[in-house]
Amino acid sequence: MSDLPPDTGQNKKNIWAQAKFLAGKTPESRNRYVDFLRAVSIFAVVFGHWLMAAPYVNGGGINITSLLEHQEWVRWLSWGFQVMPVFFLVGGYSNSISWQSARRKGKSYAEWLQVRLQRLIGPVLPLLVLWMALAAGAQWIGLSSEMVKVASQMALIPIWFLAVYTAVVVLVPLTYRAWQKFGFKSVAALLLAAVIDDYLFFTVDRAAGWFNYGFIWLAIHQLGYAWRDGYMAGARQGLAWAIAGAAVLIGLVTLGPYPVSMVSVPGNDISNTLPPKISVLALGIAQCGLLLSIESPMRRWLANLTPWAAVVLVNSMIMTVFLWHLTASTLAIGGAMLFDNAGLTVPPGSGAWWAARPVWILVYLAALLPFALGFGRFERSSPGPVVFPPWRLVTAALLICAGLALLALDGVAGSGWLGLKVWVLVLPFAGAVIAGINPLRS
Repeated sequence: MSDLPPDTGQNKKNIWAQAKFLAGKTPESRNRYVDFLRAVSIFAVVFGHWLMAAPYVNGGGINITSLLEHQEWVRWLSWGFQVMPVFFLVGGYSNSISWQSARRKGKSYAEWLQVRLQRLIGPVLPLLVLWMALAAGAQWIGLSSEMVKVASQMALIPIWFLAVYTAVVVLVPLTYRAWQKFGFKSVAALLLAAVIDDYLFFTVDRAAGWFNYGFIWLAIHQLGYAWRDGYMAGARQGLAWAIAGAAVLIGLVTLGPYPVSMVSVPGNDISNTLPPKISVLALGIAQCGLLLSIESPMRRWLANLTPWAAVVLVNSMIMTVFLWHLTASTLAIGGAMLFDNAGLTVPPGSGAWWAARPVWILVYLAALLPFALGFGRFERSSPGPVVFPPWRLVTAALLICAGLALLALDGVAGSGWLGLKVWVLVLPFAGAVIAGINPLRS
């Protein structure tokens, strides 16, 4: 769905008209529910982050806090807003289709991977460039490196997903072959590894828990293969998976050492997501089962032009919205500080704070809009004509993953040139050069 309307008049200026045009060209064989889940998940992540953010000024300084710190009952809401498992489920479904298609057309692993890396990494490079410029400029005018570090940490939280998902994509030929050969045994093996890793985390060394970034997200990605092959489709099967996942999750948070919140709570010793725990896997199974139980009626609804065009429109800028939504809100908060801390002096969790949430959401949306429209073009960049060998692309992907993971954890501010973490920032850009990724290539 990459063609534009043939006329050069209003359609070219009206993104809704373009979306309807592309929606009308969609083949009947496409599972539109996959794209719908991707779009809905983005909105859940964006509004979840914006709702939970609770910056406020007290005593003259800005305090970057989370609503989860102020009101414990909202931690239960994270069961609905923590939808990264749905991303990986949809990723497994989509990757199985694209990999099978590439093999049928006689394309090599390198050809397939180069396209995937371009689409994943191209959009994130402009974000890093902007934050390098903002961080260097902020420190040049006298802002503390700690403030810049916190701001960039907040804004770059979404790139952890790209770090993990890129590694998952690199492994698709192996994981898909494992699914074809072993079926659900490949999921069970990853589940067992995740359980063992959690045990080591709680009893031996917490550093062991980082392996679950691989075990848990790969397990849910494998479930995407299962969905594609019809093993999770239908109301009966979906509800069975949902009930099983929910039962395990409730048991883990009530009887085990796992906290209720499915996102990290500042100050808490244990997080379900940093690193991920089997509680997130149970949540993912429950969420995915519930969503797949309603697949049939949703696909019938999405056969209508208007809802499907809306999905097409969202998916045309989905990576941009995901990557830039926290940059938009961070800059909006910075702008409010310039105007006598407007809206930032209300205690988080109070009645006045909740009453102001719709206003702040609208402010964040207004701040995000120019980024979505201005940087969405980088999602449509194309790979170069030269196909690089697999070893080069895999090496590039590893460098990119390492750089993005470190930036997501600690931001861009450091003690290097221009007050930046130069050697960390070099990693994703070096990987992009090695893989031939150019976000400006149309």
